[in-house]
Amino acid sequence: MNIAGEYLKTIIQRFSESKKTAEKAIEQLAEGELFWSPNEESNSIAIIVKHMSGNMVSRWTDFFTTDGEKPSRNRDDEFVGDLQTKEQVMKLWELGWQTFLSALKDIREDHLLKTITIRNEPHTVIEAIERQMYHYSYHVGQIVYLAKMLKSSNWNTLTIPRKK
Repeated sequence: MNIAGEYLKTIIQRFSESKKTAEKAIEQLAEGELFWSPNEESNSIAIIVKHMSGNMVSRWTDFFTTDGEKPSRNRDDEFVGDLQTKEQVMKLWELGWQTFLSALKDIREDHLLKTITIRNEPHTVIEAIERQMYHYSYHVGQIVYLAKMLKSSNWNTLTIPRKK
């Protein structure tokens, strides 16, 4: 068995599943619900999407040749609620995921132990991928949780329903 090849195939599959999970949650929401947050210190789904997209574009554009924290990235702006439509939210969502998944698909087995930088800190490609797995899963969980709170008893489960 080719462990490196299997790893690359599996991470692309897992990240794609994570993307679909968030999309199934978002599909259940009315447009206005994407912009709701429980309080001033919490993020709406739209802001989480904006942040994830900004992170994906920064980290995974020119992944092997430039630092993952691009000078053009304005992280603080990612937490400003200036999106107004579901179309805008989903356009950013797709931009981020397309950038990220495209970069993942370009990684070859012999790249996995290569060193790249994120915020001037060295990471192996495996470390960078695992860092993003943690980060993106964290935010997908937030998206699902917020959507579930908003839909309450009208929530359509995304996994195996209870007692089934």
